[in-house]
Formats: sequence, structure tokens, C-alpha cells
Amino acid sequence: MNAIARDTAPFLAWRSYLLEARCEFLRLLRTPSYAIPTLLFPALFYLLFGVLLNQGKGDAARYLLATYGSFGVMGVGLFAFGVTVAIERDQGLLRYKRALPMPPGAYLFAKAAMAVLFAAMVALILSLLAATAGGVSLAAWQWALLWLTDVVGVLPFAALGLLVGSLVGGQGAPALVNILYLPMAFLSGLWLPLKLLPAWIAQIAPLLPAYHHAQLALRVVGLADGASSPAMHVAVLVAFSAACFAIARRRLARG
Repeated sequence: MNAIARDTAPFLAWRSYLLEARCEFLRLLRTPSYAIPTLLFPALFYLLFGVLLNQGKGDAARYLLATYGSFGVMGVGLFAFGVTVAIERDQGLLRYKRALPMPPGAYLFAKAAMAVLFAAMVALILSLLAATAGGVSLAAWQWALLWLTDVVGVLPFAALGLLVGSLVGGQGAPALVNILYLPMAFLSGLWLPLKLLPAWIAQIAPLLPAYHHAQLALRVVGLADGASSPAMHVAVLVAFSAACFAIARRRLARG
């Protein structure tokens, strides 16, 4: 019996991870206040600014495809972690889950998996709109790499959201997330190219994770700053994610 239990333990652990992820995804998919803005706002903004007001400018359509992808996945990560973790802390759900016979990492794995799935949907919707209504033409490898950049790129913003959720309560989290979300999008050049904005904004932008994600996406579509290094952008995002996660984990461990 002990041998059977040892053999089935890994399977049961992974099943717990997958079931927790499935429940988390369905819960947020059935929450209109999260699912609708997360999935539709980037698409609506792209239709308005990348298609209707673009007047057939191909570079603008490609630029906004890349940057609105960053804008979309940033919202996925910040709101999925920043708001929900804060609310669940207030409700005592985290303490309840720690008392359950489930793997300790299943809670964060489920939220990360959910964020990746929503980011994948946001990126796919934007790509379909760009290829049809926006008239954007990219090579197959560019479409695939841009989609992958957005899907993986949600993780730094999820880490930042987790940090927010570990620091503030459920009532303050939405306000703090919006204070981070919208100014960061503007200061990172997601709505307008940095060369069209005041010089001081271009100096601030490299301090923000959204800028580095956007530069990676812009490089895929051929519109990035030629002087920037993809390896540098990746290194910044990895270091930023690790720092946010480490601080948030310490905070959550204290309850």
C-alpha cells in the first residue's frame, strides 16, 4: 500500500494543480467585471485607433498591434493577481487554502495558468483583427513569435499584480492597479510612440516593465528601436519578475 501511495503521489499532485487551474479559469471567465474588459478593451482600442483612425497607415497598424498586445497582457496580469489576491486575502481564502490537503504552489500555479490563457486569448483576438480589419501582413513566424511574446510576457505583470495584492486590501487594490496600469501604458509608449512624446518621458520609459515588453513585441514586427538589445529587455523583465515574486511571497507567507 505504501508503494502504491508513493507511485500515485506525483499524479495526484499534478491533478490538484490542474483542477485548481481549471476552477480559477472558469471562475474568472464567469466574472463579467474581469473577463469582458480584459478580453474586449484592447480589441476595441485597436479597432478605434489602429483601424478607424489609422487611415490605412501600415506602420501605425503594426505598431499598435504590438503595443496594444502589451497593454492587453499588462491588464490581464495586474487585475488577475492584484485585485483577486487582495480580495481573497481579505476574505481569508488564502488561510483556508493553506489548511487544505493540496500542494502549496497550486494556488499561484492556477492564477499564473489562468493569466497565460487569458493573455493567449487577448493576443489571438488582436492578431485576428490586425490581419483582417487592420490590413497587417506579417510572416508566419512573426505572428507566432508575437503571440508567444504576449503569452509569456504576461508573467512580469502577474508578478507585479501579486506584489500589489500582497500589500493592499481588497478595497484599495483596484485603485492602486489602475494608478499603475494607465500611467505605465502611456509612459511606456503603448499609446503613442515615445518619439512623439516629451523627452522626459523617453527617459522614464526604460524604468518600466511595459516598455521592455513593448520593445520586444515591436522588434518582432520590425519597428523597435535599433539600438535596443532583446537580451537586455528579457533580462530586465526576468529580474523584475523575480524581485516582485520574492517580495510578494514573503508578504503572503506572513498571512
